[in-house]
Amino acid sequence: MGRILAVDDELDMLSLLKIMVEGYTDHQVQCTNNPVEATELLSEEQFDLVISDLKMPGMDGMELLQVAKNKDADLLVLVITAYGSLESAEEAISKGAFDYITKPFRKEQIILAIDKAMRWRELVRQNKELKERLGNG
Repeated sequence: MGRILAVDDELDMLSLLKIMVEGYTDHQVQCTNNPVEATELLSEEQFDLVISDLKMPGMDGMELLQVAKNKDADLLVLVITAYGSLESAEEAISKGAFDYITKPFRKEQIILAIDKAMRWRELVRQNKELKERLGNG
């Protein structure tokens, strides 16, 4: 079971994400509509995945992506946005986002993206463990 931090200034979107993820996966979702609070949560708690809106007041998704990556380089970030463009998708991926999804999205689309991210996170974790056991870490 993974821990997911969902960050979006729209409370309806947070509720929808929580219902979809917790209803169709065994992952736990913690939500906040305040990206500044999200940075505090990232400092205090361990998450496997961050799902962040791109456009938010106070701090946008790109800034939150940078904060998340600075705290844990292996932390995966899924960027969601209603204002998708090729440029913002390329920027997000180049800054380390695992995936980029435009709103509105289908339930299957977000569940598949989360599943893919969690599988990747587990592979990275197993790889690190193996390297440590072999003395190469």
